[in-house]
Amino acid sequence: MAVKVTKIEPGSPAERAGLAAGDRILTIDGGQINDMLDYEFYTTKGILTVAAERDGRRMTFTVQKEEYEPLGCDFETYLIDKHHSCKNKCIFCFVDQLPRGMRQSLYFKDDDERLSFLFGNYITLTNLTRQEMDRIKLMHISPINISVHAVDPELRVQMMKNRFAGDLMPRMQKLAEAGIEMNCQLVLCRGINDGEALARSMQQLCALWPRVQSVAAVPIGVTRYREGLPQLQTYDRESAAKTLDQMLDFGDRMLKLHGERIVYPADEWFFLAGRPLPPAEFYGGYYQLDNGVGMCRKFYDEFMEELKKPHRVKLPCRADSICGESVYPLVVSLADALMKKYRFVKLRVHCIRNDFFGGNVSVTGLLTGQDIAAQAAGKMLSGRLLLPGNTLRSEEDVLLDDMTVEELGRRLNAEVTVLPSDGGAFARAALGLPVEQQRGSEVGSMERKE
Repeated sequence: MAVKVTKIEPGSPAERAGLAAGDRILTIDGGQINDMLDYEFYTTKGILTVAAERDGRRMTFTVQKEEYEPLGCDFETYLIDKHHSCKNKCIFCFVDQLPRGMRQSLYFKDDDERLSFLFGNYITLTNLTRQEMDRIKLMHISPINISVHAVDPELRVQMMKNRFAGDLMPRMQKLAEAGIEMNCQLVLCRGINDGEALARSMQQLCALWPRVQSVAAVPIGVTRYREGLPQLQTYDRESAAKTLDQMLDFGDRMLKLHGERIVYPADEWFFLAGRPLPPAEFYGGYYQLDNGVGMCRKFYDEFMEELKKPHRVKLPCRADSICGESVYPLVVSLADALMKKYRFVKLRVHCIRNDFFGGNVSVTGLLTGQDIAAQAAGKMLSGRLLLPGNTLRSEEDVLLDDMTVEELGRRLNAEVTVLPSDGGAFARAALGLPVEQQRGSEVGSMERKE
């Protein structure tokens, strides 16, 4: 496969060697370049031989550079290749539960091992070819994040509607033997892959420790847009508590055996069960922070640590913020702590019900602009709205329903500050201190927002 160079960075090793925009790279040191991973792997050395095609003529370039110095070629897309799409039809897929008429990019399901390595996205291993598996081992692409859901072959095929889904454990065994580290995800569906199926999944995955360094479990998210999809039951307080206890008990055994819990329930389990969050040491290395495992504990600790610092606050100081139903008690406790220390500062937290998705989804990251605007209108304490950055789409100032931050500000007659996922930044913003505003953060698949 030949890849077309769209730009050569001025002064780069590629320019010095004579490569030019429009050249089509055939091989680098004999290795074929199919995508960005190939390109990065074969350009690490200090002296390279690049075979390229220019105006139909084959040419060879010798490149001299520092080891790991970028070669200096740009391509049409970051990955060079197209994204690999998901071929599964998971019974719990969040993308399948979106309403019609939203922007097209929201309906794309990725299942791309390159995005797993580069951005932490989750892959199922069902769509990998033998060549792609071999490349992961050859290039030591590690760690990778794997959507497991169930280790029982028949159950996994049933849940993912893919006849290749049952080959999971042999593939993971091969990756483990090659020294590839893995973080695993279980999206638990009540009465389907919890209980005995969960016990089996935890047992078999943890048998691959230390290559499997973490197993995170998140509860299924169900929207009102499930026409034609399998009927699924959400977790209530009692069933969530039972499932949480099962994971905690197993994690306790792993902690005694290996010195690490390995199995980590997502924060939402504690909220559903009405339990307090564990302390920071519970989460070890915070292996799956972006998957909602320990994110709230970390946020809380960062906020409280910031409150210990002396701050000069310009009065009067008032602000409003929003959050989903699941974390509302936690965020209110932070606001109360701040106002107790700074008695002339006021922070109002608005609990936003996710009416857009039917009320069963309670996380902040899936709130829409229309729900925020409708439920906070007329209740604002101030002219400042502190908006969590995880409500925005990747690298955009746009919420999930395409409402812009600017439009949300107009609806609420407020200046909107988009916050990073950092408790310290939230505390500083609430005190009227400057913070670096954040654009939307990459979430990968919708599944990871549950």
